[in-house]
Amino acid sequence: MGVRKDLKRAKRRTDLASRTRVAVIRDASGVVREARSAPLVEPPTTGSIADLPFTNAAEDPGAVVLRRRHGDDWRPVAATVFAAEVTDVAKGLIAQGLEPGGRVAIMSRTRYEWTLLDFAVWAAGGVTVPVYATSSADQVDWIVRDSGATLVVVENAENAATVTTGTARHPRPPRILELDADAVGTLTALGRDLPDDEVTKRRAGLAPDTTATLCYTSGTTGRPKGCVLTHANLHAEAANLLELLHPIFKEVTGETASTLLFLPLAHIMGRTLQIACLMARIETGHFPSVKPDELRPALKEFRPTFLVGVPYLFERIHDAGRATAERIGRGASFDRAERVAVRFAEAYLRKFLGRGKGPGPGLYAAWALYDLLVYRRIRNELGGRMRYAISGGSPLDRTLSLFFYAAGIIVYEGYGLTETTAAATLVPPLAPRPGTVGRPVPGTAVRIADDGEILIKGGVVFPAYWNNPAATAEVLTDDWFTTGDLGALDEDGYLTITGRKKDLLVTSGGKNVSPAVLEDRLRSRTPVGQCLVVGDNRAFVGALITLDPDAVAHWLSVRGLPAGTPLAELARDPRMRAEVQRAVDYANEAVSRAESIRAFTLIDGEFSEANGLLTPSLKVKRHAVTEKYAQEIEDLYRK
Repeated sequence: MGVRKDLKRAKRRTDLASRTRVAVIRDASGVVREARSAPLVEPPTTGSIADLPFTNAAEDPGAVVLRRRHGDDWRPVAATVFAAEVTDVAKGLIAQGLEPGGRVAIMSRTRYEWTLLDFAVWAAGGVTVPVYATSSADQVDWIVRDSGATLVVVENAENAATVTTGTARHPRPPRILELDADAVGTLTALGRDLPDDEVTKRRAGLAPDTTATLCYTSGTTGRPKGCVLTHANLHAEAANLLELLHPIFKEVTGETASTLLFLPLAHIMGRTLQIACLMARIETGHFPSVKPDELRPALKEFRPTFLVGVPYLFERIHDAGRATAERIGRGASFDRAERVAVRFAEAYLRKFLGRGKGPGPGLYAAWALYDLLVYRRIRNELGGRMRYAISGGSPLDRTLSLFFYAAGIIVYEGYGLTETTAAATLVPPLAPRPGTVGRPVPGTAVRIADDGEILIKGGVVFPAYWNNPAATAEVLTDDWFTTGDLGALDEDGYLTITGRKKDLLVTSGGKNVSPAVLEDRLRSRTPVGQCLVVGDNRAFVGALITLDPDAVAHWLSVRGLPAGTPLAELARDPRMRAEVQRAVDYANEAVSRAESIRAFTLIDGEFSEANGLLTPSLKVKRHAVTEKYAQEIEDLYRK
């Protein structure tokens, strides 16, 4: 109940409730074609993101801005300490030859040193080039070669070997420093004799339009492109989101905000979150894994008040709750709790938004019972203090969003791309609308083209692809960025994603089908792991489906079946096929009969980054999957 009471209190604060307004523009037929939101923070005219640690140290030297993990303990890092460490590492970068505008690649999982290096590179006047820790030698070869990075800081010896292999044929292979071999100490020692003023001079040479980072796209359809993001881009994203969310979240929780950052810092969403937290001096910890089984213990240790994640995390927390209930013979009770949660959240939101009555006495009583039995366990899995979360990367299933809302955790969805410096839209904190990805973030405009493509304009939009003017010209017209995604705006300027333009399937009957809607709903239901909807030039829509290993292990356990049962045997088991069919039926509820999945096949193995079928941001590489499973697709249509 707490989070809902607090939201009502926040809504009564007129200065919070009315601070953002979205203007909508309609076409001649009355359809909303554009939504615009004025900035809450004006664009900077001087300075850069590199100034943040030093501003914090000057204004509030003792403020705890970060926490470092030592065993099970999270030790505080004060603003003055962080600024001093940034200066020391920046001096080392300068001493080892980094010139203003020079590129430094960072290949590591999320950890404290990643953030330290990011700000040190900026303080030294350089440009950061993030590289996913799981990247292959070929990917490293391209990114280092294209960016011109002269130094690569890696996490461990395995990463160092990958960089060495990938860059072996470069005319001038980059220098490699390893975090696990005290790269920070090495750089600090290198710069010991340089005066601190050298870093101050380098920072003074930066301006808002200076390039801050080159973020390479995940490359689902081809070679990754380097997105040029400026300090102004990063400021527009972080400052406006912070001003939109933080005052309300402080009012909601009444606590000092804190978050555990586990998203890869090679992904722009993780980077902008880190910048926003430093702007607001929000205590931030780092954790190197997004795997729920590894992350949950850390969440219980750190106890964040909010999280930023991807749908996969929320799906797996939900599934883990159901699996636990099944193990103790209460699977049916969990299912009832989920149905109650959806009904309760829908009714409560209608009342909160002034569109109807709230839950009746019976529904309140059912909610109270399942809050004791189920929902509080979900909150405890996330540390016990969490009241809100932000989800991005792909659409979150509406039912799942409502489930978490009833459990006392509001999940705000957003939408954006690397080219838009992460979120271009976000669900407003005092006007939730599950099933949408929100309204334009302050300072941003969203337009729907005649063919349904989403266009974005504003301070968050990147200026160019690195070394690729032709690709830049394809996506930027009059400052509008063409996303390649399809969507629609409602009467209030909320955006709904309906698919990806390049992914549209056309059946032999001429029906256009967007696979994203079906795939997102399929993945939200156990025991589905990953999936790919097919049907281009075919008589009907089909699906390739992998099974989630944890879900399979649990399914076998509760039925007393051998743990190592082969997939070929499971694929013939009518009980397993019935489980998957329920997930397919749920997906089909969102589309017409002609667009629905008529047949599916269970794939042995997983779609993963390791086997080249997923990008580092967990997006399916459609071409790679259809090529690998060409025979299975043919067999699907011979049945």
